[in-house]
Amino acid sequence: MTEAGPEATADGEKNHLALEKKREGMVWYYLAYFLFGIHVVAFVMIYAVTHAK
Repeated sequence: MTEAGPEATADGEKNHLALEKKREGMVWYYLAYFLFGIHVVAFVMIYAVTHAK
């Protein structure tokens, strides 16, 4: 069995941090779309209630 050297550990950590940063960015996009969608639904419901007969 061979042990990974410090270079392999550093590269693995860099890749892990890059992936984590990418996923964090995607979470912000999903949160933004979710909040935008909630507002659209709320405005449609407000419009429907105020224009109901």
